[in-house]
Amino acid sequence: MTATITPFLFDQNLLLALNFDGGTVMDWLMYTISGKYIWIPFYICILWIVYARLGLRMLILFVLFVPLLITCADQTATLAKTYLPKARPTHFEPIMAGVHTVNGYVGGPYGTVSSHAANCFGLALFSWLLIRRRWFAWMMFCWATVVSYSRIYLGVHYPMDILFGTVEGLFWGWVWYRALRWVETRNISSE
Repeated sequence: MTATITPFLFDQNLLLALNFDGGTVMDWLMYTISGKYIWIPFYICILWIVYARLGLRMLILFVLFVPLLITCADQTATLAKTYLPKARPTHFEPIMAGVHTVNGYVGGPYGTVSSHAANCFGLALFSWLLIRRRWFAWMMFCWATVVSYSRIYLGVHYPMDILFGTVEGLFWGWVWYRALRWVETRNISSE
């Protein structure tokens, strides 16, 4: 009789392979990368790039549309956690003892879709669709990937949570980019 590997078991095993004790420096780095405020200079840099490449009008639209994108991505992930609850690795009894955590951080009880992945990949796609430079795409998608991986390293998301968050974020990034372009064409045609 052959053993079947369920998708959830595969996800657990992949998490345990990617979640490890990397030592004090790696723990500090991943915990910091997963934070919000460390990225403020990075966000300011993105704003400057949008302004330098596309001008003040597009910067204003960007500043207006990014909060809408982040709100949609974040709230959709939150709805998934509420209505399709799946225990985080740090709250799932069969594996929680084997999950490496940092500074006692275990997250909330559910992590069905990663809000970090949704927000980061949404912003990455949205801003890249505006800037359209290869180096910028590399910068944004590497940043989103590193932030998303930090959530696995910290033990608060399974790889599939990250994948679902990534897909959801890319969807909202594309939707809000199309909305921005629609608003932009309406403003140009009314002048």
